[in-house]
Amino acid sequence: MAAVAAGAAAGAAPQQQPPPPQQQPQPTSWYLALLGLAEHFRTSSPPKVRLCVHCLQAVLPRKPPARMEARTHLQLGSVLYHHTRNGDQARGHLEKAIPQFEDVKFEAASLLSELYCQENSVDTAKPLLRKAIQISQQTPYWHCRLLFQLAQLHTLEKDLVSACDLLGVGAEYARVVGSEYTRALFLLSKGMLLLMERKLQEVHPLLTLCGQIVENWQGNPIQKESLRVFFLVLQVTHYLDAGQVKSVKPCLKQLQQCIQTISTLHDDEILPSNSADLFHWLPKEHMCVLVYLVTVMHSMQAGYLEKAQKYTDKALMQLEKLKMLDCSPILSSFQVILLEHIIMCRLVTGHKATALQEISQVCQLCQQSPRLFSNHAAQLHTLLGLYCISVNCMDNAEAQFTTALRLTTHQELWAFIVTNLASVYIREGNRHQELYSLLERINPDHNFPVSSHCLRAAAFYIRGLFSFFQGRYNEAKRFLRETLKMSNAEDLNRLTACSLVLLGHIFYVLGNHRESNNMVVPAMQLASKIPDMSVQLWSSALLRDLNKACGNAMDAHEAAQMHQNFSQQLLQDHIEACSLPEHNLISWTDGPPPVQFQAQNGPTTSLASLL
Repeated sequence: MAAVAAGAAAGAAPQQQPPPPQQQPQPTSWYLALLGLAEHFRTSSPPKVRLCVHCLQAVLPRKPPARMEARTHLQLGSVLYHHTRNGDQARGHLEKAIPQFEDVKFEAASLLSELYCQENSVDTAKPLLRKAIQISQQTPYWHCRLLFQLAQLHTLEKDLVSACDLLGVGAEYARVVGSEYTRALFLLSKGMLLLMERKLQEVHPLLTLCGQIVENWQGNPIQKESLRVFFLVLQVTHYLDAGQVKSVKPCLKQLQQCIQTISTLHDDEILPSNSADLFHWLPKEHMCVLVYLVTVMHSMQAGYLEKAQKYTDKALMQLEKLKMLDCSPILSSFQVILLEHIIMCRLVTGHKATALQEISQVCQLCQQSPRLFSNHAAQLHTLLGLYCISVNCMDNAEAQFTTALRLTTHQELWAFIVTNLASVYIREGNRHQELYSLLERINPDHNFPVSSHCLRAAAFYIRGLFSFFQGRYNEAKRFLRETLKMSNAEDLNRLTACSLVLLGHIFYVLGNHRESNNMVVPAMQLASKIPDMSVQLWSSALLRDLNKACGNAMDAHEAAQMHQNFSQQLLQDHIEACSLPEHNLISWTDGPPPVQFQAQNGPTTSLASLL
């Protein structure tokens, strides 16, 4: 109604006697009035989008000056894009704004390319951004922003080479226009992509340069600290990807101190003198969640699972608060990665039912975002494979790992999956041809496919486990001692515990009870500290048999009681997990995650492996 009335008034105006010149309102007066009303309606709680659109539409029939008309088309396109599903109208207004003035055309091009991407018209968005980049070199803010946007688009398409090239162009442009801050952002972003591509020879000099730029830059304290967080996050994740859990500790400590510093700084509006500096990497609250996340990753790899649980709880609580006010996709990504890590913790600590429910939660998050599912499908099937191992469903575990291998292009994840699939074949005992093929592909003695210290140590453990089952005990000891050497060097507590208990088992079989005890006792202590229920179960059974063989009746009885307690806990959790409707997820190996699950009548898997 408001738009109709405004249109009628505008149409009737020429027939009326014009007011004296001194009384004629300036064009900006009515424009600012309508703009103010539109902004009032847009920022209402909840936003009154229809009234906002009516106010903006009322500007156009009045034939405002060309700049006002262009900006109105931009504002209409923006409101329709962000607050409605009317993509056609939004596109129409943005397309009308693009040929206009510089302060309008670049923002319109940026929004329109977002709209095209949302409509899966990426090939239309890319040339639009390229053209805007070509003509924006005299406008530093927009030139940098459009370069970031096109680089992000290439990254989403997994064209990391093109994305890195654009970020390199942006870094050089920022240097030329005197923005060391934004140069650092471009270089750090490029470093992140090079890490994803595993181009480590290029990463090291780039991170060194970034470190120098960050330390030398004098500017807004929050901007400086946010650059340091970005830099340290890359360093920490680089170490963790390499499985260097001990070596990363100084960097991780610096990162945690840095985020504490940021949280104490006053969050003033940043108004730098150089327009190219008008960027920030992440909001302060998002950085806090990210630091929690990398701390969880470290705790998980190091085997400090209670610490991982503590930081996961803090991060998820913070995420829930943020998601009430912010629908940024990165928050869902953080949530999924946190859940992926805590699920692995649950499986180790003997909480399979909780892990299964959290796997279902990841499925639900992925159902809401096709891109999230595309990025995490392989991890989701890997987690299901690990769950299947924990409930002794080996056929399902094989199917899940095979699906995950088909979906991943990530080398470290591939090696992790192959290592676990090899453990499935070892347990099955009748898959020698497939097992030999897998072991050759992850041979830790030569041509190991990834640089991860942790995964190479795990590959030695798998070799030792296979040799143990083959009865080749001396060979098994060699592999396990190599695992111990590597895991002790980087504080990989869980691998250390697993290697110790398996060595203890070998010495027990060989009749060397003293040496067996020297292995099993520290294995039990370490497993209790983690805590790792499977290793505790295994260690307590060995301690029972060792003490019985040595005639230590009281110690044997105590160990037997511990073993019985662990068995009961695991058995109860096993029954609970297999009775959940989500247990049917173990059969899902194709397409998107199932929406709902049928309830189980009861557990359908063997419990023999737990007893």
